[in-house]
Amino acid sequence: MAKKKADPDKVLVASNRKARFHYEIFDIVEAGICLKGPEVKSLRDSKARLEGAFARLDGDELYLHSLYIAPYKQNTGEEIDPDRTRKLLVHRRQIAKFKKGVDQKGQTLVAIELYFHKGWAKVSVALAKGKNAGDKRANLKKKAQARELDRSFKGKFKL
Repeated sequence: MAKKKADPDKVLVASNRKARFHYEIFDIVEAGICLKGPEVKSLRDSKARLEGAFARLDGDELYLHSLYIAPYKQNTGEEIDPDRTRKLLVHRRQIAKFKKGVDQKGQTLVAIELYFHKGWAKVSVALAKGKNAGDKRANLKKKAQARELDRSFKGKFKL
C-alpha cells in the first residue's frame, strides 16, 4: 500500500504528540482560530507550543486555553500576551456535539495540532477521555509486540 501523500494546502505548525498517548480520542473537528496580526507572523515561523492546550465551552462559544504563541520579534505595536485565551470558530452543530460529549463524565476537549490550511490558521480539537496508567501500559505492550512481529517477518516473504 502506498504512503498517503501530504496535503500541499496544509502546513503543520505545531502538534500535541502526547495527547494521543494520554487520551483516547473520539471525535476530531477542524476549527478556525481568532488571532492578532503578530501572532500569525509567529505561527508562520513555527513559534508555537501546543502541549497542554485544551478547549473549553463558555456558553455557546468555544475558547482555546494554554496555547503558547511566542511574541513576534519585529512587532512594534501593542504587546500581546503569549498565553492568552483565543476564540475558536466552529459551527453551531459542532458546539452542540461537543457540549453533549463534555457533559459525560471524564471527557474533555484537547487540541491535537495547529496548522495553516489554504492560508488560514486552523486547530484540530478532539473530544477525548483520559487514559489511566493501565491503559497506557497495555498500549505500549501492544505496540512492542507488533514491532517484534514485524521484525520477525521482515525478510521472510521476499519474491
